[in-house]
Amino acid sequence: MTTFLSTAALPDEYEQLRRTVEEFAREVVAPVAAEHDENKTFPYDVVRGMGQMGLFGLPFPEEHGGMGGDYFALCLALEELGKVDQSVAMTLEAAVSLGAMPIYRFGTDEQKQQWLPQLASGARLGAFGLTEPGAGSDAGGTRTTARLDGGEWVINGSKQFITNSGTDITELITVTAVTGTTPSGKKEISTIIVPAGTPGLTVQPAYSKVGWHASDTHPLSFDDLRVPEANLLGEAGRGYANFLSILDEGRIAIAAVGTGVAQGCVDECVRYAKERTAFGKPIGENQAIAFKIARMEARAAASRAAYFDAAALMLSGKTFKKAASIAKLVSSEAAMDNARDATQVFGGYGYMNEYLVARHYRDSKILEIGEGTTEVQLMLIARELGL
Repeated sequence: MTTFLSTAALPDEYEQLRRTVEEFAREVVAPVAAEHDENKTFPYDVVRGMGQMGLFGLPFPEEHGGMGGDYFALCLALEELGKVDQSVAMTLEAAVSLGAMPIYRFGTDEQKQQWLPQLASGARLGAFGLTEPGAGSDAGGTRTTARLDGGEWVINGSKQFITNSGTDITELITVTAVTGTTPSGKKEISTIIVPAGTPGLTVQPAYSKVGWHASDTHPLSFDDLRVPEANLLGEAGRGYANFLSILDEGRIAIAAVGTGVAQGCVDECVRYAKERTAFGKPIGENQAIAFKIARMEARAAASRAAYFDAAALMLSGKTFKKAASIAKLVSSEAAMDNARDATQVFGGYGYMNEYLVARHYRDSKILEIGEGTTEVQLMLIARELGL
């Protein structure tokens, strides 16, 4: 696909994809979103549908079972899904950018042949085991360990907040672990592939979360878990650096979800402001409401421009770390601000869980936390400025 990206007019191949996912989101995802949210159930049928559409394989080459597209194509899909259901959008985002992408970026030919086709088809999901109870933003504080014993890695430790780690179709979890020390005395962190169901892996009960109720999230523990030495992903000691690069890419994807949320809130408010009447006229004719929605639209547009810019830099092979952090910062704040304002526009109805704006209000806060908090993004931007 072309790398020319414009918020004014998408190239045909991208626009066709966007429209296809928009229709799927409206006709398949949206009608069941409230039910899955209320019951806190994982949307297997929706995920199966996304797999049949090829969404899980968008950025991967056909030789690995993918669609031969690129990362921007994935982002467009995420934006459309994010408009109607953040849980579904995050299931796709985590499965592709965090679950499958490390295998594609750093795996051996054998690892790619073994794992990627299933992950790219959406028949199975991958998870990203980085965060720990004492190592969130400080990922370098990893305490999970892995040592070689008789040609096997023996892993001990725990992880938390791991998306897609406990579903019936979870295939693997890539785990960061301390495998030694560097000559300077620092921790040597490597990445190891742990297949789901491996003895010694315990998937703890799902979290009770404020939002993202239909997204699968668990703490994990490893107790003398053993996997073959060949399950090392990438070079020994490069696990931390490799995952930082994966997070840079993932921030663009998160920004796409945030943009979808921000735009979804606008769309809901425009519709409601035309239909809802007060004092004898549609509430949208009141300047206070109209201006509030106009400001929401401006936030969504700025958010979209930011992630388009980051994606364009990434696809062109240029440095995109700062742009990715800006996009993630701008979009997550736009999503949260628009969700709050949308709830206000809807009034009492905006506080009822069956309404989309209420779910966005609950769901959006985590966008300012996951894959690098707002404060981490500010730190990274300042660092790129030389401060």
